[in-house]
Amino acid sequence: MSEDNDSAKYQISVGRSVICLGKIKDPTTAVGQMPATDECLRRVQARIGTMLKIDNVSFLLGAGASMHVGGVTFGGFPISIERDLVEAATREQDGQGKQPSHSWLPLFYETLSLVTGLSCLCEERCQALRTPGSKEPPRIQVNFEEYLSQLHAWSAGMTSGVEMLKLGTKEEGKEELVVRRDSLDALIKHITRSLVNQLDLPKKMEGESDPLRVHKKFLKKILTRPLNLRRADIFTLNYDTLLEQAADAEGIMLVDGFVGTLHRSFRPECYDMDFYFPGQTTEGRVHRYDRAAHLYKLHGSTSWHRSEEDGHLFATSEKNPDDVVIFPTGAKYGQTLAMPYAELFRRFASTVAQPQSILFAIGYGFGDEHVNTLIRQALSIPSFTLVIVDPEPKSDFVSALRQHQDERTWLVTGSLGRFQSFVDCVLPDLHEEDIERKIEQTLRDLDSSTKRESENSETTSNEQ
Repeated sequence: MSEDNDSAKYQISVGRSVICLGKIKDPTTAVGQMPATDECLRRVQARIGTMLKIDNVSFLLGAGASMHVGGVTFGGFPISIERDLVEAATREQDGQGKQPSHSWLPLFYETLSLVTGLSCLCEERCQALRTPGSKEPPRIQVNFEEYLSQLHAWSAGMTSGVEMLKLGTKEEGKEELVVRRDSLDALIKHITRSLVNQLDLPKKMEGESDPLRVHKKFLKKILTRPLNLRRADIFTLNYDTLLEQAADAEGIMLVDGFVGTLHRSFRPECYDMDFYFPGQTTEGRVHRYDRAAHLYKLHGSTSWHRSEEDGHLFATSEKNPDDVVIFPTGAKYGQTLAMPYAELFRRFASTVAQPQSILFAIGYGFGDEHVNTLIRQALSIPSFTLVIVDPEPKSDFVSALRQHQDERTWLVTGSLGRFQSFVDCVLPDLHEEDIERKIEQTLRDLDSSTKRESENSETTSNEQ
């Protein structure tokens, strides 16, 4: 990568002060390693290493933590989901290769046109997405969450017995859009399932021989915290299972709120348990298990489902697209008040409100007000520290923090604001730091010993 490439720039600021500014090789194209000569980053690593040794350390991961292995963002309608919808509709075509008269796919483009005010032509976009080698159409500029919320609102408006809904249009000369219940339900189902399919991560990405490398490294680094401290708490808003897969690959135990073997049911009291090796001496001393962390999936997971018989929540290794994840719709704020989300958010609020607490918000765009409210309350605690890791923070929440210039707020932006860059180049390995510190101390001791021997030898020689 060129030295003049802006994508390699980074900035780390604390309150009103920029403490580190420069350029670095972009870890998205190669395994990132901090330059040995970059003393600025080494000082930042040392300061963050000190933070990791504080008792109450937690992490909040957003969509940005999954982007490097194929995750999607919802600023516009994802092309990958649109392509899935077109392919699903193609498979449902009748024998003549024509769409049914009331297909959910034309409804998809008609509702997009209504919501955005743009002309989203079904045949034109389908042709571009179906033709191999053709130029990919531009992403439809609609907020995915708001659009899905609108579909659910229309569905909720069709009370019992209502099979059709007429939607008005502001443009003269255009007919009202007629929405049939069966087409709308089918559209919502297909979008939901396509979203879950897109969350089947990791996807094989260019330049990464091991797609789980960064998540493995992240877990291993946070587990280097001293064992006399509380377990690290990892809160994630993502539905994917990247952290679970990485933990399994590394033999790390994630306490995720579920207990059991064949049927893993949700039991939040397991978060209050801990793990120790049995005593090996006559005194009965025990040793704390060093490969465990707490995982809280605040918006659910593709592996969760609810039993129809007793309503209990279970976790499996299979995807369950129609079950209990909180999909990105306006209804998610109300859903967080029900179990298990109420319990998970209560623990998040309790964790960040602890004295001397530090929260690393990585890849989170501060677009969920119910999450922002809890962080805002934590910022009222004088001893709370917030570290925001985002390549290009654009939210009003972060803008307000910048204006306040609060010394308890860190901002890691630019190339180091990406999850993989932060893990590779900024987040320290406390074991390696301890080893380096011991080596440096040994070298200093050897130098001092050599100097003393030289001085003694010279004194003896002079006396003779």
